[in-house]
Amino acid sequence: MYKTILIPIDISEESLVNLVKPHIEFLAQQENATIHFISVIPSYSFYSTFGLAYTTHLPDPRDMNESAMKVLTETTSSFKLPEDRIKYHVAVGSPKDQILKLADAINADLIVVGSRRPSISTYLLGSTSSAIVGYAKTSVMVIR
Repeated sequence: MYKTILIPIDISEESLVNLVKPHIEFLAQQENATIHFISVIPSYSFYSTFGLAYTTHLPDPRDMNESAMKVLTETTSSFKLPEDRIKYHVAVGSPKDQILKLADAINADLIVVGSRRPSISTYLLGSTSSAIVGYAKTSVMVIR
């Protein structure tokens, strides 16, 4: 049923990674699917939209991408998945936009996102998970 599954990974939220892990392992085993992990580095303009401060010294984007890819592969290395069916992606920009863009590009059959209980910042800034559910053209599984 699912041949291409996209899993957005927030590399700063280990609890969400642990939350989705057993579900991903089960789906991959049952469906013989290719698993695409993506980590999105929010752009500086993304933060400034919300009036959040950031430094005037901007790190080299290549260094940020390399660091994010390293952390993404390390974070997901404990998943019990066949290596030949895993793909890794790092993008810069709005998490919602980049995740949905990749979902379209790879023709994802399913997007699996972890979600925690909403906090005040979620109500003020919005939830990436709820944005994905609202705008995705494919099925979305939300794990709590």
